[in-house]
Amino acid sequence: MKKLSVTPKHRQFLGSEAITTYSEAKTVILPIPYEKTTTYRKGCENGALAIIEASDQLEAYDDELGKETCIETGIYTQKAIADTRVNPTITPEEMLAATTEAVSQLIHDGKFMIALGGEHAITEGVVKAYQKALSDSFTVVQIDAHGDLRFSYQGSIYNHACVMRRILDMGLPTLPVGIRSICKEEAELIAARKIPVIYAREIYYDRNWMAKAIANMTTKRVFITIDLDGLDPSLLPGVGTPEPGGLNWYELTQFLKQIFLQKEVIGCDVTELAPLQDSVVSQFTAAKLVYKLIGYHSLA
Repeated sequence: MKKLSVTPKHRQFLGSEAITTYSEAKTVILPIPYEKTTTYRKGCENGALAIIEASDQLEAYDDELGKETCIETGIYTQKAIADTRVNPTITPEEMLAATTEAVSQLIHDGKFMIALGGEHAITEGVVKAYQKALSDSFTVVQIDAHGDLRFSYQGSIYNHACVMRRILDMGLPTLPVGIRSICKEEAELIAARKIPVIYAREIYYDRNWMAKAIANMTTKRVFITIDLDGLDPSLLPGVGTPEPGGLNWYELTQFLKQIFLQKEVIGCDVTELAPLQDSVVSQFTAAKLVYKLIGYHSLA
């Protein structure tokens, strides 16, 4: 298969299968390889490029959807922003400003955007751009193992463990799904704010969890943020803090499909891939998940 010849810093998602111009593309991939606050296993600044490289091995044809999604939608990959591999001194404030600016332009241009982290802290900047652009509220659906609801952590309010607290501070409703690790502070906040958490154990024991989750999305519009540790680490081990008991592939993809069918998904991000040295399973799975998001959006 002939591949698109690009520099390592600007490779295209799906390679030559998805070659198109920015103006023609309906979907834009925005790499944000930012990593400053990871607290266990490092390496998520390499996640975005690993996903893009792994996407070269994807089949363009989606057997579930019965079509070559990339041909129908057109996919363009932007150059990376807030790249701590290139600029390790970038501050959280600078990252957030750059992210909000870049995403705002994509919204203005009418693109369906998927941001690739990097650490989960990027989501604050992404969501801020949508909040500025839209006149009505939207729900942030969070696929994650962890609550990420601490007010601050290790001296910073911009820590990846605080990102969903920052989203709450924006006044937006959230729906955490797949949660199986929280601290006491987060448990108390969930109770006080009546946050409709779908815990991972519910997914295993409640056949109606998916309908319950969608019923708790109280807005027409939805933004989806995926921390890849939301999946079970037996399926995707290359994350910073793997937690047992996460979602399996079909639980996650069918849930996402139902969101796209029943709600207006305005954008997505996929974060926290920390590639393993001797295995491509994690980045390939993440790349296929990104392609599924694009395919499900084409159903709308």
